[in-house]
Amino acid sequence: MKIIFKSLLMVAAGFLMILPLKAQEVSASQNIVKVNLFSPIARTGSFFFERVMADHMTVQLGFFYTGASIVDTKFRGFGITPEFRYYLSESHSGPSGTFVAPYLRYQSFNLSTDIGNDEATYSAMGGGLLVGYQRLLRNRISLEGFIGPSYSSGKIKVDAGNQGSFDTGFFDGFGVRFGVTAGVAF
Repeated sequence: MKIIFKSLLMVAAGFLMILPLKAQEVSASQNIVKVNLFSPIARTGSFFFERVMADHMTVQLGFFYTGASIVDTKFRGFGITPEFRYYLSESHSGPSGTFVAPYLRYQSFNLSTDIGNDEATYSAMGGGLLVGYQRLLRNRISLEGFIGPSYSSGKIKVDAGNQGSFDTGFFDGFGVRFGVTAGVAF
């Protein structure tokens, strides 16, 4: 799992290193900082940075931190999500319009249960494909909605208690990733 995490960090660093290479080809808003409006419902903070690379293409790096509880299991941890976006509109280029976005996601959590002193760590790697729509209002305010299938697989390392005490079903296997974001373009 450490190799996967290091690989994911190298991909994210690569995205950030090539950002300045395309800056002269792009006009107006090149960057957007966003927050997922649904994430507080799940006791999570979810933030994104999107950068225009070329016409119709952007890269986005997402980060979340959670302190959520599911059934009797408490999750405390973070996730990193690098994503490539291709905007489909012929009338205008990204970062506005309908897009498709393949992504990867690494998640790391400390787990504990309400009953007993069970503790564990959980690391997962996954990915998926999103379809969404983003609109820039006055080239400054970003509003976006997205949805798509996801898959994640992880490992539990039990520090105290037994593995059967932990329910990771929400974070493991097939699922749906969705959200509504608002942000500022600059």
